[in-house]
Amino acid sequence: MLFRHQYFKALTTIFLLIFSVNLFATPDSINPRFSRDIQQQLIQHFPDGTHFGKLDQITNTWQLLDNQEIVGYVFETSSQVSIPAYSGKPVNLAIAIDNNGQFKFVWVIEHHEPILLVGIPEQKLNDFAMQYVGNSVTDKIRVSANVKPDEISVDAVTGATVTVIVVNETIMRAANKAAVALGLIKPTAQDSLPISKLNPIIFEQADWNQLTGDGSIRRLHLLREDIDEAFLKTPASEVNVASGNEKQDTFIDLYYTYLNPVSVGKNLLGESEYQWLMKLLKPGEHAVALMASGRYSFRGNGFVRGGIFDRISLTQKGADISFRDLDYYRLNDIYPTGFPYFEEMAIFIVRDHFNFDPGLSWDVNLLVRRQVGPIESSFVNFSSSYQTPEAYIIRPTAEEIEAAKPLPLWVSVWQQKSFQLIILISSLVLLIVVIFLQDWLIYYPRFFHNLRRIYLVYTIIFVGWYGLGQLSVVNVFTFVQALFSNFSWDIFYMDPFLFIIWTFTAATILLWGRGIFCGWLCPFGALQELINEAARKLKIRQFELPFRIHEKLWAIKYLIFLALFGVSLESMSTAEKLAEIEPFKTSIIFFFQREWWFVTYAVVLLVISIFTRKVYCRYICPLGAALAIPTKLRLFDWLKRRTACGDPCQLCAKECEIQAIHPNGEINANECHHCLDCQVTYVNENRCPPLVLAKKKGRKSKRKIGSSISEADRIEIKELVDAE
Repeated sequence: MLFRHQYFKALTTIFLLIFSVNLFATPDSINPRFSRDIQQQLIQHFPDGTHFGKLDQITNTWQLLDNQEIVGYVFETSSQVSIPAYSGKPVNLAIAIDNNGQFKFVWVIEHHEPILLVGIPEQKLNDFAMQYVGNSVTDKIRVSANVKPDEISVDAVTGATVTVIVVNETIMRAANKAAVALGLIKPTAQDSLPISKLNPIIFEQADWNQLTGDGSIRRLHLLREDIDEAFLKTPASEVNVASGNEKQDTFIDLYYTYLNPVSVGKNLLGESEYQWLMKLLKPGEHAVALMASGRYSFRGNGFVRGGIFDRISLTQKGADISFRDLDYYRLNDIYPTGFPYFEEMAIFIVRDHFNFDPGLSWDVNLLVRRQVGPIESSFVNFSSSYQTPEAYIIRPTAEEIEAAKPLPLWVSVWQQKSFQLIILISSLVLLIVVIFLQDWLIYYPRFFHNLRRIYLVYTIIFVGWYGLGQLSVVNVFTFVQALFSNFSWDIFYMDPFLFIIWTFTAATILLWGRGIFCGWLCPFGALQELINEAARKLKIRQFELPFRIHEKLWAIKYLIFLALFGVSLESMSTAEKLAEIEPFKTSIIFFFQREWWFVTYAVVLLVISIFTRKVYCRYICPLGAALAIPTKLRLFDWLKRRTACGDPCQLCAKECEIQAIHPNGEINANECHHCLDCQVTYVNENRCPPLVLAKKKGRKSKRKIGSSISEADRIEIKELVDAE
């Protein structure tokens, strides 16, 4: 009957534990739009055992982990960029990349494209997206059959040309942004430069020949022969082929220019139209003019209101700039003398979110389509470059370039987490205050114990479940390996929570030993301690090993640590797998949301802690062993003892709930968790046997009692200890 009663209490404690985990923990759950099938596909090209890690709210990416090693990242394009497609709403894709920035999986998870909702199977768009797998985020990828030598071609979806052009831009811009934010690739030199400005003063009257001669206006002239050659290796090679006498006919004669410079805009548009255009443009916006004649229209007959121009786009810094109907204005007339006749003229606005730089070159892209079936088509792309004449540009100064250099990624991470770090640092300052005032606090045991319980709850919830600040023995191995390789603090700065806690732990070990971390700042240790305290409140029977056995079991954690350390020298990945002997990842990092065997192991350890305090910490924890080794070098020993401690008084040794006090009264700093319970007893006149005896006999110097003990006192002290 007694066993059943104890069993019921144990189950109650475990239930409260699981309830508290679900109540207080708010894990970075996988986006619900990632179905289980999609999750599996996102990780299928990574090592076996790869699983989703936490969501990094700075970069908006999920880590992909093989044990504790990051092997890749997953992100939604909508969390990186917002580029409207044909429907006016973005297409949202899930993308998995590895540590080299290579695409591993690309899949559409949300779209509102009418052409795909009615008529064209959605799978077509997913097939298009999967063409990116195997390519890199730094590649230049274009929707076209003919590309430049440094570009990669992807096939379009017939009937959804506009959509796939936008999807291509979405994938590449989102992936590049995420890769830069994660530090997988460096931003290009052009990306880090401040944007050039236009010289507002320079204006010279110029005719058409002068504007084309100095490069203010550029030309893309394509013959029908050029088009036929571009389609040679496509299914459309035999479609609309020019006959012998038609090969030299003009397909399109396209002129294009940048209108913002005064000398270009005023000469081309006239004074009043130029002023109208400049007033129309918002800060950061730019205008280009296209003028063409020939049999091919850059505007296209299929363009409709609310749509996107699929035949024409710009490219700068590797990013495509597409135009919607609201970016288009009809150009009715131009004024420089000597200009040729044009069948089609237009002004397109480059909006501010493209960060267009007039000082850098850009390309105009012309997409040409040939239909090869009822709905099937082939596409080729032609590009021509533009460089704003240097006289119109004011380049950034050296000081401006230096000021614009991006801060290291870790700086932005610290800035983003500044509020959380202020709380963490404040709590560590409070802990230092507790340590310094311990000789005063122990005289107020109720206040001190309540303060400690609150701190342990804070450690579990804020440091552990929220901040993921659970240290691991793997961190020790990583630091050691870094010391013998290309050491860089930047690696450790990337997780400010862990860095601050590690720094604090290292400092307190050298000052007072491992007990400050193990007793106050280890989330799993705090979880075990609070469970055991709750069990004691419920009067659940406690079990302790004889000290001679307990002392020998201490060695287990050191052997585990040495074994893991030896393995790490040969294979860090193997050591990380073996380090699963730590239940920290399961219980703290993943909130018990792992495979059943990991959860079972962690829960078993917590169940054991119901009956015996901190069994894992005492006998198994390799991190505790690693921290105990430098504890020998500690500078201070602020835990007080008397001559009577140990002989004859054994009260503190009996009361120490992790058995860190030897029978001779010595406190083992390698095992002590600095809970200060022994110090509370040390000054308690009603509990400490030497003080009780002194009070009973009316001795004045109670604090010095025990320096000389008579045999009678010795016997009486033993009787007091036995009475406890």
